[in-house]
Amino acid sequence: MQRRTSKPRQARKGAAVVGSTCAVGCLATFVSARRAMPRDWNSAYENGDTPWDKGYAAPPLVEFLERRVIRGRVLVPGCGTGHDVRLLAGQGAEVTGLDIASGALEKAAAFPKTGDESYQPGDFLNLEAGFHGAFDWVVEHTCLCAIDPTEREAYALSLRSTLKPGGQFLAIFFREVSDYKGDGPPHPISPEEIERLFARDFERLESFVPRKTYPSRPVGCEEVRWMRRREL
Repeated sequence: MQRRTSKPRQARKGAAVVGSTCAVGCLATFVSARRAMPRDWNSAYENGDTPWDKGYAAPPLVEFLERRVIRGRVLVPGCGTGHDVRLLAGQGAEVTGLDIASGALEKAAAFPKTGDESYQPGDFLNLEAGFHGAFDWVVEHTCLCAIDPTEREAYALSLRSTLKPGGQFLAIFFREVSDYKGDGPPHPISPEEIERLFARDFERLESFVPRKTYPSRPVGCEEVRWMRRREL
């Protein structure tokens, strides 16, 4: 995960960068599993206080890759310990995981390599010039939900600048966070906010509610969107 004051961020080096209302019957499970995330991301990883790290790649990403292929240079911002990075690299992409927490990247680098993956420390909202126009894909999972909502405009600007012309954006959006009272992260995002942030610069190619999810995220709480950068 990644962010300035709310969570670890990631975004750098060439690679693929990587949610709907919860059913009432699932809310109790989701609420009981949710607790406020810490703000000091590096300490969280060093102390093992990482409830968002489920130990394996995001099921909605697995579901997408069962019928689509992600190739080229991929950036995964807020990559944490790199589960999504390794999944993408294992399928043939050149993937860079970016995170603001050095403790997360140390853990990520300790895993056996699955392909052409690497990890870089950095802030997705303040990228170095070398990231600009460098990636074919950005794969979003737990970066946007971790930053303060006031920083979303900066996220959208970084996203556009990171992608090559015609570059693609795959996002797993947290459409619902049960018992949310503005005390995130994680912070949910509405369909209207998604459109406001991305519709001008990105063409929607596909969207769906994933059937594969973590047990703590009931079906219907997330949305997967696949978009392509417009050439304005």
